[in-house]
Amino acid sequence: MMPRYALEQFFGGDHQPMVTHVPHCKHLDMKLVEAAPCAGTVSLPWQERLVGNPATGVVFGGVITTLLDHACGLAVTCSLEKLIAIATLDLRIDYLRAAVPGCELFARAECYKSTRNVAFVRGTAWDEDVDDPFATCLATFMLGAHSAGHGADRMKNEAEQSS
Repeated sequence: MMPRYALEQFFGGDHQPMVTHVPHCKHLDMKLVEAAPCAGTVSLPWQERLVGNPATGVVFGGVITTLLDHACGLAVTCSLEKLIAIATLDLRIDYLRAAVPGCELFARAECYKSTRNVAFVRGTAWDEDVDDPFATCLATFMLGAHSAGHGADRMKNEAEQSS
């Protein structure tokens, strides 16, 4: 029997609230590229304000961390049968090279294993060529991090009310 996903109705379409319900992602102008079962892809347009080294035009490393962390969290959320709060436990990033200045950045992550309490994710970030990543990551997320609810609950409710 195929698993049913809590956010299944948002797979494949242009549902920007899957990114913009996180204020930091909204502030960075992050965009949803794709949401799919156990996977998510996001993009970040190049912006001068995100440059860490003005001499080279290279984007600040913390922005790359945010991009990969959100792609990983999106992949976990897209793997859930029921929406629950999640929290990043560990995020290990290998920076393979500098991102090309002036390029839109992309990150894709896959939640490849979940236990009752922990989800395991791997991700890749690229600029000009998906086959030439500038960073990769491995992450773990706590499932059921707190009982206050999940940010995606708000996103799902807002989307359902507007349709």
